[in-house]
Amino acid sequence: MTHDVLPDIAGLAAIKADPQGAVIGLDFDGTLAPIVPDPADARVDPHAAAALVRLGGLVGAVVLVTGRPAATAIAYGEVPGGPGLADVPGLVVLGQYGLERWEDGTLSAPPPPPGADRVRAELPGLLASLGHPVRNGSEPGITVEDKGRAIAVHTRRAADPEGSLRALRDPLARLAAETGMLVEPGRLVLELRPAGMDKGHALGAFLAERGARSVLFAGDDLGDLAAFEAVRLSGLPGVTVCSASAEVSALAERADLVVDGPAGVAALLSALSDALTRR
Repeated sequence: MTHDVLPDIAGLAAIKADPQGAVIGLDFDGTLAPIVPDPADARVDPHAAAALVRLGGLVGAVVLVTGRPAATAIAYGEVPGGPGLADVPGLVVLGQYGLERWEDGTLSAPPPPPGADRVRAELPGLLASLGHPVRNGSEPGITVEDKGRAIAVHTRRAADPEGSLRALRDPLARLAAETGMLVEPGRLVLELRPAGMDKGHALGAFLAERGARSVLFAGDDLGDLAAFEAVRLSGLPGVTVCSASAEVSALAERADLVVDGPAGVAALLSALSDALTRR
């Protein structure tokens, strides 16, 4: 897709006709930031950040809905020498699947669930007993990402990423059940997170809060399916966008528009910004 041409989709036409009624929602990892072997190295695509800075001044609201802690998404959204996510006008970040909220530089969040402490304590021993001891730094193997309210187990750097993911799925599901948590599957990751909130609930509540009249949501992973469903259930003119990868196909099958990863998302956001500016 070129930067000056938008697909002929009804939801995009509604956004162009009434931009102040539009909510632009996005995931972070795999959508605004490329997937990398170490999650701590993820950074926003500078072109996507620049497009969102423009877009934030043209639409009703821009909201990030991510499994990341909200403050982490803002930190990883910095762009050296250029505008970053914190510069997007009116940006709201709903982190930890909507449990946290960052807005105007202020973070609000409930206390961590008690189950997270138990997962944190028991997980290393469980993984070691399964033959998957936790590795640190650049060593190959299973890595654990502590998000405070959630703990993610990544298999991307294991010798057999898919096989390790399959082997860990049931044991981690049992640990989650014992601690009152849920398992959120993703791209070579199993995340143990609190129950009671997902991206669909978070996005749906935000649309109602803002009185949205149209919505676009872009994501890349299974956790974004709930947000796609929230777009459908809202009854609003909407566009669901898949940031495509070879690792996940379920999202592409449900999307109104499929683009080529974060670079494709950046191109779409730029094209939309251009169209609204011309308007």
